[in-house]
Amino acid sequence: MKQAFFRKIPLLLGVGIVLSIVPLITEFTAKSQLEKILQRGELRVASRFSPSTYFIEESRQGGFEFDLTTAYANYLGVELKIEAMSSIAEITKALRLNNVHLAAAGLAATEQRRQTFDFGPSYLDSKILLIYRSGSNNRNNDGTVEPPPKSLQQINDPITVVANSNHAEYLRQLDNPPPWQEAEPGIETLDLLTAVHDNQMRYTLADAEAFEASRTFFPRLRQAFELPEPQPVAWMLKRSPDTSLQQSVSAFFQLDSTQDLIQDLKEHHFEHDARLNLVDSLTFRQHLKSRLPPLRDWFQQAAKQYGIEWELLAAIGYQESHWNPRAISPTGVRGVMMLTQTTARSMGVKRRTDAKQSIFGGAKYFSKLLSRIPERITGEDRYWFALAAYNVGRGHLEDGRILSQRAGQSPDHWNDVAQHLPKLTQARWYKTVKHGYARGYEPVRYVTNISNYWSILKLEGRYQAIQDTPTESEIMGPPAPKTPTELPETL
Repeated sequence: MKQAFFRKIPLLLGVGIVLSIVPLITEFTAKSQLEKILQRGELRVASRFSPSTYFIEESRQGGFEFDLTTAYANYLGVELKIEAMSSIAEITKALRLNNVHLAAAGLAATEQRRQTFDFGPSYLDSKILLIYRSGSNNRNNDGTVEPPPKSLQQINDPITVVANSNHAEYLRQLDNPPPWQEAEPGIETLDLLTAVHDNQMRYTLADAEAFEASRTFFPRLRQAFELPEPQPVAWMLKRSPDTSLQQSVSAFFQLDSTQDLIQDLKEHHFEHDARLNLVDSLTFRQHLKSRLPPLRDWFQQAAKQYGIEWELLAAIGYQESHWNPRAISPTGVRGVMMLTQTTARSMGVKRRTDAKQSIFGGAKYFSKLLSRIPERITGEDRYWFALAAYNVGRGHLEDGRILSQRAGQSPDHWNDVAQHLPKLTQARWYKTVKHGYARGYEPVRYVTNISNYWSILKLEGRYQAIQDTPTESEIMGPPAPKTPTELPETL
């Protein structure tokens, strides 16, 4: 009896040990994906390089998806880590391998994708546009201009689309599709827009947001028509029975503050009003290559010295002289920054036609004007007011602000003041303010043009950064074959 009892002791101890560690195993396995993210303090997001989604310029991250996922990471109280991919295929692979928690890359929640992945709430209804190039290549043999197609049925030349995209899925499901083809892997929307603009292909499809974010850099591109049924855009997650992360994402998008943020981001990233006309845009692009390079370093050095974005300073220089160091106006202002003799002297500029002196003098003068703008005026309004003062003078700008206030509008918001500055050309208005007559339309047009040049310069830098940024595969080289034990562990 005693021997039988002692023979059972190892068995009882084994059972006891197993029972004692069951709670520990249960506690470990019960952690949801959201809990693991919170515990590790890091949200890993897959995105793709594009002006409309994610970009890096001068070591700063930006883009619609970056701004939105940053807000979500702050909502969770964790750090955001963006994994930039070069293709949709890389993004889906990263999700499948659990290398990222979600994908925020302007992806449409299509029927085919929903069969494999989960999605958060839609935050954009993306329209698909047929994009073509206007110009001489659209002329018939008799010299007449060939009108753009009005439907897919009128298209004879192939449409090239991004591989594995919602555009490819849309065309694949049509009963009677036009001729079309997928681009090689790694070719993205920006590449296709460039190819169409450079006459290397006839048509492509682009989401409206991607086209809006890029079109200032492609002045000859036009939309022929919009395809029916806009597609919902949402964050994509790996299909899993654990819905904790998906529920958290849904809760984030239900917040009023998130919806307000989305509207602000749409305006900031996608809506560009008062564009330059075609001739101005083409001339500007030409000067980007021919005139800016010798001056770029001086713009960057001067901007750094006076705490101004160099693209803004360069945009002022282009508006003033088209980056011509020997430019001269009928009124006697001259040089890259078109300084008057009085201004040049006060800024320490000895020779206005010396490009470096002119740029540094203009930067110093603009910085001085910027410092005199009331502190209550914030954001981009500070730049617009300083630019208006650069063009028309502080006195006339103050008169415009007074007229805006008299009309019950804000004297501290440029959009309001811009409505009243033109009144300074009319006696019934300029006689009521201190500094009298001014060509009030000029500062409004001046600010608008510089705003557009500034946007294109930033986009040009962003575009170049996207082209120059190596993908992970380019940095690491081709991956070694993986065995099942080398696959990344589940998050």
